[in-house]
Amino acid sequence: MKKSQVFLAALLIVAIAAIVISAFVFNRERQNEDRFSVSGSGIVYAKADIASINLGFKTDTKKTAAEATVESSAKMNDIIKAVKGLGIEEKDIKTNQYSLNPVYNYTNAKGQELVGYEVYQSLTIKVRDLTKIGDIIARSTEKGANQVGGISFTIDDEYELKNQARELAINKAKEKAELIAKQAGMELGKVKSVSESYYEGGGVMPMYANAKISLESARDTAIASPEIATGQNEVKVDVTLTYEVK
Repeated sequence: MKKSQVFLAALLIVAIAAIVISAFVFNRERQNEDRFSVSGSGIVYAKADIASINLGFKTDTKKTAAEATVESSAKMNDIIKAVKGLGIEEKDIKTNQYSLNPVYNYTNAKGQELVGYEVYQSLTIKVRDLTKIGDIIARSTEKGANQVGGISFTIDDEYELKNQARELAINKAKEKAELIAKQAGMELGKVKSVSESYYEGGGVMPMYANAKISLESARDTAIASPEIATGQNEVKVDVTLTYEVK
């Protein structure tokens, strides 16, 4: 085969490839032009049935690390015992933080000086009987907990709630699509794709330090259980429908 023939054949192949690619790109662009997307949100409210509480104890500054560790261990053991006494199972009690830190003091005369050590330890308690939340806070505080909070509420089984929220979201998206199509003079075709995102919102109370309560006063007067309002959780599903239009 002559060189000129080879060259012409190569040009023909390139031309055919360019036509195929152009047709593919044009077809994709046309498909995109013949589609539009709408979104809808569905929200369902339900009462939470699981609570999570953080309970912690922070020691005062002790001369040695051993002293701080001994005090922290004794207090946390008492707190755990009190929580178990209220029916909380071992599987629902988890240590989420433990730290032993040196404490320094700075003066112009001596500069930075080590004055002792402190220990901070906290637990995450999962509460399945929400009527016990106030008692857990009160009894753990009596036993020395001086950091309480981080309370959050969740729903154990959200499957049906998510299904309800999704159905609401799809119905809203369909209504919106039909209205837009009518106003714009378009004719809706098939739904070509569906996507969703999910959100479950529960109240979260930040960690806070309790007012200082002496052991002497705790022995004489029981600490009242605080009222903890669980409210309702929001289960929200956002749906996007992509339609083919004519």
